[in-house]
Amino acid sequence: MKYVFLTASEVSGIDFSKVLQDSASTLRYNNDNSKTFVKYKGDKPSFLDGKTELTREETLLELKKAEWRLEE
Repeated sequence: MKYVFLTASEVSGIDFSKVLQDSASTLRYNNDNSKTFVKYKGDKPSFLDGKTELTREETLLELKKAEWRLEE
């Protein structure tokens, strides 16, 4: 599985038939709703060309950053 982070303004360009999320409402956003990510299997969808592809481990490291943590 591969992951790509996007800005919230890029969500309208997501082809949900090419990623594992169903719609914008199933995406996980950071605390200020400015970033999200998609995951997919196989080849990188063309709408993600030019975006950095991350592994699961790299994505988990990113999600440990303060901007992704829920406030207690």
